[in-house]
Amino acid sequence: MKAGQVLGYIDPTLPPEIRELLSILQTASPASPFPQVEAALRAAFGPRADALLSGLERQPVSVASIGQVHRARLPGGTEAAVKVRHPGIDEALQSDFRAAGTGSSFASVLLPGAAPSIRGFIDEARTVLLEECDFSLERERQATFARLFSQDEVILIPAVEPEWCASSVLTTRWMPGQSFDAFLAANPSQEVRDRMGIALFSFYIGTLYRHGLFHGDPHPGNYAFREDDRVVVYDFGCVRSFDAATVLAFAALVDVVRADEAHGMREALVALGARPPGDAGSLAMLRTLLRSFFAPLLEHGPRPVHPGSGFEAQQILRDKRFLAKLSLPGRFLFLFRLRFGLYAVLARLGAVADWGALESQWAAEARRTGKTAERDAQPGR
Repeated sequence: MKAGQVLGYIDPTLPPEIRELLSILQTASPASPFPQVEAALRAAFGPRADALLSGLERQPVSVASIGQVHRARLPGGTEAAVKVRHPGIDEALQSDFRAAGTGSSFASVLLPGAAPSIRGFIDEARTVLLEECDFSLERERQATFARLFSQDEVILIPAVEPEWCASSVLTTRWMPGQSFDAFLAANPSQEVRDRMGIALFSFYIGTLYRHGLFHGDPHPGNYAFREDDRVVVYDFGCVRSFDAATVLAFAALVDVVRADEAHGMREALVALGARPPGDAGSLAMLRTLLRSFFAPLLEHGPRPVHPGSGFEAQQILRDKRFLAKLSLPGRFLFLFRLRFGLYAVLARLGAVADWGALESQWAAEARRTGKTAERDAQPGR
């Protein structure tokens, strides 16, 4: 199911019929029977579970690979969404990754070309997917993003209800909206498309530069569109964080790719922990890879994202020998997934913006913040 979710919105070569079928996995995977849901709530809350179960709808409103969401009315009347982990999903994932070849299968879907020998990608996939099973961790991450975006004019993050949360249960405020497909079917104006697209780009890319964080799962099942021209973001199971030095190195990479400085690209990747090849042919492939990876940033001025953006990078990453020679750190796995997935969403949305100017602005802000922090850390200040 996890592989199908990723493939359904990343691969631009899939026929529309197959993409539509795979999209079902985003919100309509097979549900756990309600008795299992009830047992999970009783195990999490003991006698208190009766108060939650009395206001819980038996039929889930959405079901994904890790858990399912039920609408509820909490004691006191608050409308809530109760996300319950599928029984045994964490043990199943651990077992799958122990099986020969399964870990590399996950990695090859998340990053085409990842070979079984590339342990970093497999370890990263294992870490992230198992973290998605820990709803206590997701609660902390969602609360962090809710704080960071509390004043945002477009992005809405549902507030967490901590007294009804556990390692297998996550309860948040009920904040519904239209699905991505329903939003597009309503044929929104170009102004609204642009507003939504810029907000999503800022949420998924801007937070890396501003806070060293990124939500690594931009598939359309993770947000909903409201009538007040705002977008609600759900599901904070896949969140990665980077230290300030890595953020600055990534900001430098953006600059040299936009300037098409091959030597600078190599230096920036070294700063990010990669081991770029030295031969001319591989360096040319590296340049093509990075320029495809950042494709929407290379064109100046407002423009839509092309449906095939990032596709050339995916083709290059199918060359396992080149990927092994490049020796990218495992943490790049979800950065690639984020870019490819977000480009696909923005292309379908039809949003128009100067994407390169936006990211360059955030990169410049990160450098200024980094220099200020470095100066303030000097002795005597």
